[in-house]
Amino acid sequence: DLNIIQAYAPTTTSCDEEIEKFYEELEMAKTQCRSHEPLIIMGDFNAKVGEDRIGNTAGPHGLGKINERGERLIEWCQTHDLVVCNTWFEQPARRKWTWKSPGDGSRNQIDYILTNERFRNAIKSAKTYPGADCYSDHVPVVAKLNLKLKKTSSNPTNIKLDLALLKTNQLIREKYQVSVQNKFEPLGEAEEIEKQWENFKEAIILAATEEIPR
Repeated sequence: DLNIIQAYAPTTTSCDEEIEKFYEELEMAKTQCRSHEPLIIMGDFNAKVGEDRIGNTAGPHGLGKINERGERLIEWCQTHDLVVCNTWFEQPARRKWTWKSPGDGSRNQIDYILTNERFRNAIKSAKTYPGADCYSDHVPVVAKLNLKLKKTSSNPTNIKLDLALLKTNQLIREKYQVSVQNKFEPLGEAEEIEKQWENFKEAIILAATEEIPR
């Protein structure tokens, strides 16, 4: 599955307590996503990460100079192995800025798309569309991604089997028991309890469909 979290950080005039509360809530949302699945966190972070490359977190194609809120965002991304996607693609300045100040009209990059470092190659481009008529002082940030997600297999539990034969037919019962045992042995222990349960469930269902008549 592809997990998407929409974020909106407090403005730069907010106190540090509000900023930290935002990151705590963002972290809680992130913990609900499986670590091995693609993750997109996007939104208005009210932070400037700047135009300088910062390790594998921020690329050299950002805009402006990093500020204190940007440093906090980078720190959080580094803690969770996230990359700031729209700083990794070379674009003209008009395709980088995401927010136009209603006061002096200055243009800044404060909206970002983040993703897991392990899936960064799935992001093929990220840029803004300043000409979009969206009735906001922000402009859309759009990323193109190419993900190969596993196809969902048909659910064998929908197959109706004559389970009564497990009680009345000794030969079928013995063949089923052997089949289950043979499928359990190579499984081993999965890292996650949920994954381990899925493996066991699939083994039991597969053995049943192979040995029990419909």
